[in-house]
Amino acid sequence: MTGDEDLLERAARHGLQLEGSSLRHNDAGLDFHVAYAVDIHGREWVLRVPRRPDVSAALDREEAILAFASRHLTVAVPDWQVRAKDLVAYPLLPGRPGLTLEGEEVTWHLDPASERYAAELGRLLAALHAAPLEEAAELGVEVRSPDEVRERWREDVGVVCEEFDVHPALEERLAAWLADDDLWPEETVFTHGELYPAHVLVDEEDGVTGVLDWTTARGHDPARDFMYQQAFAPPEAFATTVRAYVAAGGVSWPRLAERCAALMTAGPVGYGLYALATGRPEHRAAAQAQLAAV
Repeated sequence: MTGDEDLLERAARHGLQLEGSSLRHNDAGLDFHVAYAVDIHGREWVLRVPRRPDVSAALDREEAILAFASRHLTVAVPDWQVRAKDLVAYPLLPGRPGLTLEGEEVTWHLDPASERYAAELGRLLAALHAAPLEEAAELGVEVRSPDEVRERWREDVGVVCEEFDVHPALEERLAAWLADDDLWPEETVFTHGELYPAHVLVDEEDGVTGVLDWTTARGHDPARDFMYQQAFAPPEAFATTVRAYVAAGGVSWPRLAERCAALMTAGPVGYGLYALATGRPEHRAAAQAQLAAV
């Protein structure tokens, strides 16, 4: 954890004069330590401290993603006022996360069955997925073709199955997914990648006001932006999201719910890769536990 004194000094070096008594920490993120503070003028800030050198190295890409997203979305996205290897800071966005994580405790700040949230999420996804990939690529955003999406997953599953003890039932499900042509995208779109309620800001009436944490955004499988809604919301709310998405110009993707479920099943593969990248034994043990479960 980053200490208060260190964080205040770090912010001051980048021109932010913060009130020390206002600091609040959030250590839930895997890539960044996050804190919140008020400056001497009363403005609220979000502070992100990279946990590892590879995270700092990826800041250029995230900055390009934010520039692109801000051009094409009407909801708020982070506006980095400080961008350095040891600190990223931006003014607090309007709204509050749909859910918050504090250790093992999950607190919802919206009803997962909310019709308003479901509809606004669908319209947000339609705008997100309509953003032109050619422009994204010119700005430095990674864009994968449908074949590249599938092949990268095939490689990742192979690496994880080699490095971890994967339950045979999970290995079979992953193999069946990789072999089923109908569960893979016909085209790729600009996606956020981790659009679950902790990264979506909402107002008191469950209206979407902003989107956080764009580190995994790229041209990719559109189903990855629906999968958390499909997993967490009741079927009726998921259907509302899809209807709003199509009404706003989105494509009616075939077998979308099945595609979402397959991506959720593959989630432990992503965590296994993260554990290998960090080299941290606690992450490896947690990933192993997920991969060995049925």
